[in-house]
Amino acid sequence: MNVILRYFGKLSRRQELSQVFDWMQQNQKINVASYSSYVKLMGKSLSSVEALVMYKSIKDRSTKINVSVCNALLSCLVKNGKSESSLKLFTQMKRDGLVPDAVTYSTLLAGCAKVKDGYSKALELVQELMSNGLLMDSVTYGSLLSVCASHKECNEAEKYFQKMKAEGQSPNVYHYSSLLNAYSVDGNYEKAEALIEEMRSAGLVLNKVVYTTLLKVYVKGGFFEKSKELLKELEAFGYAKDEMPFCLLMDGLVKSGLLLEAKSVFDEMMGKHVKTDGYSYSIMISAFCRSGLLEDAKKLASEFEEKYDKYDVVILNAMLSAYCRAGEIENVMSMMKKMDDSAISPDWNTFNILIRYFCKEKLYLLAYRTMQDMHRKGHQPEEGLCSSLIYYLGKTDAHSEAFSVYNMLRYSKRTISKSLHEKILHILIAGRLLKDAYVVVKDNAGFISRPAIKRFAVNFMRSGNVNLINDVMKAMHSSGHRIDQELFDMAISRYVSKPEKKELLLQLLEWMSGQGYVIDPSTRNLILKNSHLFGHQLIAESLSKQLVVSKKVKPHKENAR
Repeated sequence: MNVILRYFGKLSRRQELSQVFDWMQQNQKINVASYSSYVKLMGKSLSSVEALVMYKSIKDRSTKINVSVCNALLSCLVKNGKSESSLKLFTQMKRDGLVPDAVTYSTLLAGCAKVKDGYSKALELVQELMSNGLLMDSVTYGSLLSVCASHKECNEAEKYFQKMKAEGQSPNVYHYSSLLNAYSVDGNYEKAEALIEEMRSAGLVLNKVVYTTLLKVYVKGGFFEKSKELLKELEAFGYAKDEMPFCLLMDGLVKSGLLLEAKSVFDEMMGKHVKTDGYSYSIMISAFCRSGLLEDAKKLASEFEEKYDKYDVVILNAMLSAYCRAGEIENVMSMMKKMDDSAISPDWNTFNILIRYFCKEKLYLLAYRTMQDMHRKGHQPEEGLCSSLIYYLGKTDAHSEAFSVYNMLRYSKRTISKSLHEKILHILIAGRLLKDAYVVVKDNAGFISRPAIKRFAVNFMRSGNVNLINDVMKAMHSSGHRIDQELFDMAISRYVSKPEKKELLLQLLEWMSGQGYVIDPSTRNLILKNSHLFGHQLIAESLSKQLVVSKKVKPHKENAR
């Protein structure tokens, strides 16, 4: 059965491969080689979710912690862009008894190139590898160099490259290109050219990746004449049949403010009928938009639509941005439909383009629904955009929607500015959403001004939920806000109008006594006048405690004078 698995895998017949594997599982005709072969042969066709479900279904412990099976699964996660998940799973695997080998660490190191804090995580893995008595091989070094390049650790990349050679390991083209990529971070063309000469001296053939990476170095350093000469070499070697080398040069020129030169490279590329996936168009469309040349951006977007029937999220975002800036809502809707028809998922940039556009067109509820969709898709909105939308929603009396946007930002991983808490508080007060306003005050009183808190409290005492009046008082007191007589008068008046809330009135009077607050004579008379509604005895006891407090407070006031 394993032979049959491998047979279908070599023919890339994924459906049959999956069917055979399922049958093997159901009939318990399966072993370690079956699991590792299946995951490897399926490649990216096996989603990370499917791989994890399969792994969790393994009942035999020895199979579950087998290094070959674990390596295959970790590799699947890394290839599917789930590097963070692979690191977490690796920790669990070790707890279960996995003894990792050099392949395990090389696999995880490769994933560190694409995760936040990847370099520090890579160092931890290298430290662990060495403490386990394993040696760094050429694959491990290659992965580590790639991590250094991805995280702009040029000096560290050089250090590991030299260490590798000192250990007697001969670098291959992959190692050299990774170090070249590290030099591209700051455009260090002198070191890059010296490295190219070293490769030639070692007898290595300079391939397309190496030449393209060298071009990247020149572009990053702003050496555009050298870049153009190297691009001609790439064309002569047949390495510029697709748009990527041209795009590197165009992007560098655009970022340096040389828009006309970038357009010249684009026109040259088009004249040579270089194969394009739309990336070159997206660079130029975005550049025209940023420069305010909206007609040029629209013209290029229309040209792409006429010539190609292939889209990705990058080109669609560029075209969407062009139409949004020009205020052409029909074309905006057309682009959104194309995304749906092509089953292209909008990314963070797509949502930001649309939300800004809808706000500009005063379609605030549509902007809100777009932000809801953005939040559901797992994209974190930026504070500036949220703050603007909250303001506009508040202005158009969409108070609950504004609060919803505030909560999206509040529960994201971003740190939000202190002023936003007060901004949403005023919106909630205006919308009579006093219960939500109470939550904002309770959780963020330290960031809200005293006048704003006072305004909230007055509004709450007048028309807020009577059952929460005491909670509001306590929250204000806990935040260091000294409650004035006006608020107590308003609260007690609310209770007097609702005799069924006598327990809350008595609790408030007792709490006031405990915190040193007193009631004024007019409020005392109001309570006495309505004492029959609450019980004469209970009211008498509460007011006597208040009297004791007032006698203690009065000497303090006189001494203060």
